[in-house]
Amino acid sequence: MSAKTFLLLGSLNAMLAVILGAFGAHALKAKLNPELLAVYQTASQYHFYHSLGLLAVGVLMLQIPSSPLLKYSGGAMLAGIVLFSGSLYLLSVTGLRILGAITPVGGLCFIAGWLLLAVAVWKA
Repeated sequence: MSAKTFLLLGSLNAMLAVILGAFGAHALKAKLNPELLAVYQTASQYHFYHSLGLLAVGVLMLQIPSSPLLKYSGGAMLAGIVLFSGSLYLLSVTGLRILGAITPVGGLCFIAGWLLLAVAVWKA
């Protein structure tokens, strides 16, 4: 994946995080109990934070184009968005607690993504 790909993914995911956050704040506020609404808000927050992470990866790839670690970092962050935020979005709207078993895998992807980013910068 190229810098342009990560910049595009980061931008689109940030847009999606804003849309889903607004949907949760307005359309779901009256439909979800406070506990599930908090779960949904956590999904939205981490979705947005890691969209910014994808943008950072894209920008750094312009500066350090030969680093494969940056590609792995972006891939891990994207996987984290899908697994962590995605599972929490689904858990909150469906109430299926089993989806919570997927969430820690996404969290590990987030951690790996940031660690790989740090190592890539360190090695540059």
